Amino acid sequence: MNREETLDGLRKSPKVDVCVLGGGINGLSVFRELALQGVNVLLVERGDYCSGASAALSRMVHGGLRYLENGEFSLVRESLVERDRLLRNAPHYVAPLPTTVPIFDVFSGLGNGIVRFLGLTHRPSRRGAITIKAGLGIYDFLTRKRALMPKHQFRGRRSTLAKWPALNSAIRNSATYYDAWVSHPERIGVEILRDGLSAGPNAAALNYATIEQAPAGGFLLRDDVSGEVLTINPSLIINATGGWIDIANGALFPEDARPAPLMGGTKGSHLIIDHPGLRDMLDGHMIYYENEDGRICILFPYLGKVLVGSTDIRVDDPRTVRCEADERDYILQSLAFVLPGIVIRPEEIVFQFAGVRPLPASNDSFTGRIPRDHFCTMLEGSDGGPPVLCMIGGKWTTFRSFGELAADMALEQLGLPRRLDTAERTFGGGRGFPDDRDDWLRQLSATTGLAADRVATLFTRYGTDAAEIARFICAGADQALPHAGYSARELIHLIRSEAVEHLDDLLLRRTTLAVSGELSLDVADVALAILAAEKGWPPQRAAEERARFLTLLNDRHGVSEDTLSARNEQRSELCETSARSG
Repeated sequence: MNREETLDGLRKSPKVDVCVLGGGINGLSVFRELALQGVNVLLVERGDYCSGASAALSRMVHGGLRYLENGEFSLVRESLVERDRLLRNAPHYVAPLPTTVPIFDVFSGLGNGIVRFLGLTHRPSRRGAITIKAGLGIYDFLTRKRALMPKHQFRGRRSTLAKWPALNSAIRNSATYYDAWVSHPERIGVEILRDGLSAGPNAAALNYATIEQAPAGGFLLRDDVSGEVLTINPSLIINATGGWIDIANGALFPEDARPAPLMGGTKGSHLIIDHPGLRDMLDGHMIYYENEDGRICILFPYLGKVLVGSTDIRVDDPRTVRCEADERDYILQSLAFVLPGIVIRPEEIVFQFAGVRPLPASNDSFTGRIPRDHFCTMLEGSDGGPPVLCMIGGKWTTFRSFGELAADMALEQLGLPRRLDTAERTFGGGRGFPDDRDDWLRQLSATTGLAADRVATLFTRYGTDAAEIARFICAGADQALPHAGYSARELIHLIRSEAVEHLDDLLLRRTTLAVSGELSLDVADVALAILAAEKGWPPQRAAEERARFLTLLNDRHGVSEDTLSARNEQRSELCETSARSG
């Protein structure tokens, strides 16, 4: 992923078959699909890869149980198929998640669910045991042939409270079924990108770049890192910018020829909470519950902390979304409803994030009724320009099938055949995944000389790609970081091989340091020093980057510089405790 080589190739040959706009998970998916078919394809992302909605998902890989009441059976079926494929193709990041639904009524929601299914009401309502039992029966039926996970089961009040005594005592029943969760969604995006780039010189990608119409025809590509402007001439443009589709179309079409709005996204906000008692009480389960207003919320263990969400609020401008105070209050109120004895202190919220669901334009007054399915719309080019294929909708779980759909439309437009299918294609750290994990780790530890626990940590982060990173770490003099789980050469490998251009790329997306609440100011400063050395930044540029990162972390994720400073002492105490126990 050498930036200068990519730019040099475009200087020499500005013509490309397809230019994909948007480096979120859907844009990366269609890029990979086309690259693997031998198409000359360029991906352009205005920020970092998977830095928008693709970094703000609920970390679930699921069929969409609640979509059944909207009648979206085909979407649920497709989602369950893709969920099971991810369990096979990305076992290093996607794993089964037992999911428990607290039930407070028997018949509630039955009549309302029917009329909502028929489109006669838009109001959310509480869902009773019969409604949930019916939905889970459909879930089991749709996965009966694959049967990768157990069928659902019901519990009575007594057995439910025996297992989860902190649940609201008004509970009548509970139901447990299995979906899945994803530990490192942004890293899956990088792995999908690298899989596409492995197709050869026909595939290229740039983050921190934009395109716009050129006055004399064609398009201008602006590299925001160097400031260079190049001409590119695509035969087809794929607009995969999600909630930004209408904004991106504004740069692709003259003002008098812009298409009608296609998107009508909603915002979902989440909190990461450091509460060991709550984490342990969940016993590895996600609690998939209804708030008192009937809206769905989730709660499950995530990277040693607890993830809680989410909201569903209409937004007009995806560029300014963040988790607001009233959303935090709503999420905490929902948690207090389902677990009334759990008290969350403000300092226990270690990270927050918000993203825009890329939903199609809709006038529905209830956001839960807006379809979650995906489709593509082909727009004719303006003044002889290339057509623009817009990818509308889509949920994270179905990124592969959505990319396949868009790629097939692009291939038809270009008159090119499909060479291979990605349905069963493993990628990244899921390739060559060992049946005997412990033996694989022992061998890697023996061949590299890295300690067994260090190798195990790398495997958790990167799957089988841990072998490449372990060899790199051992190939030079390493340096410990203030965080015992990372070292300098691990970060250097990420910077050199994964298109890291800013500090947030490294700390928010290539690693889970920030989202897990483990980032301290000392770690951030050491990481910045490593990045600045790799990029050759002078002190002023490094200082600007530090200020940029701290502002973003505070404004978008609720983590202040004071909070990071306080973690310096906490991290030091942990290291001292670990050293004494060792």
